[in-house]
Amino acid sequence: MLHRPLARALSTLAVLATAAVGAVLVPASAQAAEPVHYVALGDSYSSGVGAAPYEPSTCLRSQKSYAPLWAAANSVASFGFPACAGAVTSDVISTQVGSLSSRTTIVTITIGGNDAGFVDVITSCRFGSTASCTNAVNEAKTFATGTLPGRLDRTYAAIRDRAPNARLIVLGYPRLFETGSCGALAMSTQKRTLLNEAADTLAVVTADRARAAGATFADTRPQFAGHGVCGAEPWIRDVTGVIEAYHPNAAGYRDGYLPALTSVTG
Repeated sequence: MLHRPLARALSTLAVLATAAVGAVLVPASAQAAEPVHYVALGDSYSSGVGAAPYEPSTCLRSQKSYAPLWAAANSVASFGFPACAGAVTSDVISTQVGSLSSRTTIVTITIGGNDAGFVDVITSCRFGSTASCTNAVNEAKTFATGTLPGRLDRTYAAIRDRAPNARLIVLGYPRLFETGSCGALAMSTQKRTLLNEAADTLAVVTADRARAAGATFADTRPQFAGHGVCGAEPWIRDVTGVIEAYHPNAAGYRDGYLPALTSVTG
């Protein structure tokens, strides 16, 4: 017969061994899984403009946008979708961050393009002279490097205040154009190049402020390369789309934005 101290020691070892085997058999991801509470903030590039049909509201929200696609693919515990077409940074602060809470675990956002005058710049370049396009782009770039950083900082801080436990992921905007031959009625190569350079400036500024806020920046330009307006297989709508002009189509959200988001979420 074993002495009682020795018997107790062997019994303890058996329990520990069983627990160790159980830990091996159960994947680490299953043990650590936490409910995902996801909220998608931002402007038309988050709401899904360009990929109809839309929900019955003025925000032009589409279930084909990257946000609901990611939520469905990841079986989230909850999904908030206050992103709204036309939103600027102040709109996010005043009307969207109220959807956040300490329970929120992931927040995504595209914002800043409308602050920088996206619509006016595109209009100037599409229908105006090369000189007016150049002036509009230069003004937008000056705004992006001078005024926009403070607005982004305030927006990200407001998100942090409302969702202190969330991971913040800032998605950028793609270049809108390919610069090869595009027909007689298209914008000139020079104008398209100017607009792509403006997109690059916006991406640099947004990435910098996202990093300063401790957020993750997801650059969408690599995914959209070759798929801009004038490409063989465009993921960006051209001017014929009216309100959808120069926004991603369904393929752009599915094959451009969604992979960009997935690349940083795993």
